[in-house]
Amino acid sequence: MPSQTQPQDIERGFELLARVNYGRVATSMRALPFLAAARHIVADGRLLLRLHRGYGYHLACVGGVVAYGADNLADPAPNAAGGDEGQWSVQCVGTCEQVEPATTELELFGPAPHFADGELFDPVYLRVHPQFVTVHELRGGSARTPRP
Repeated sequence: MPSQTQPQDIERGFELLARVNYGRVATSMRALPFLAAARHIVADGRLLLRLHRGYGYHLACVGGVVAYGADNLADPAPNAAGGDEGQWSVQCVGTCEQVEPATTELELFGPAPHFADGELFDPVYLRVHPQFVTVHELRGGSARTPRP
């Protein structure tokens, strides 16, 4: 991992993150690693996450170091201009805190799900302060492999 993230890496990473709505937050819980899906937004140069409070995953994240990653690997598609966007992935590693987002940030998240695994969705919001941002991009070749 690079010893220092350059401002352009953070900018490029946030630019790509803004293209997708969901990613995965990773940390450890009871000495075991885990991943949890999360909705994210990039607002005013900050990475904010929304998770379901009922899972309790936020308790393992708050006050610790987390990794957050998102990508377009599952569904790479040509961009609106008809070109191949390629495949990309972004990973942010940094400290995490629980926050109450501003009204404008809540609007960027859009409506929350109604249910999570059969129970009412209870949102909790986290801010990740990136220490490292890694961007990987693959270009050229076919974005899709034909299926039989």
